[in-house]
Amino acid sequence: QVQLTESGGGSVEAGGSLRLSCRASAHIWSSYCMGWFRQAPGKEREAVAQIYTGDARLYADSVKGRFTISQDSTKDTLFLQMNSLTPEDTAVYYCAAGPERREMGESCQGIWGQGTQVTVSS
Repeated sequence: QVQLTESGGGSVEAGGSLRLSCRASAHIWSSYCMGWFRQAPGKEREAVAQIYTGDARLYADSVKGRFTISQDSTKDTLFLQMNSLTPEDTAVYYCAAGPERREMGESCQGIWGQGTQVTVSS
């Protein structure tokens, strides 16, 4: 089965930037979408950004205007550019792939990466 591996996490000061990458071990099914999720301590996992067929993209309100999701044409590599980071962005970030659904919180799930820690200090 396809395996996803994230990289690019780390510790930065507020206002800084990070670029996360997710590499797939094989091609993702063409009908699947891909996305980034995050989970902070004591909180539920939330969808951050997703990219769909036709290059449509959706973002959580909390990151809109600051984060940008992108991928290569074969879906082998997924990126998340994160700018103007705040302490509220501190979480483990996961990339994932899965079927498209009507709601963002239910889409692009099924195949998961291991996660990469992002820590933003004030």
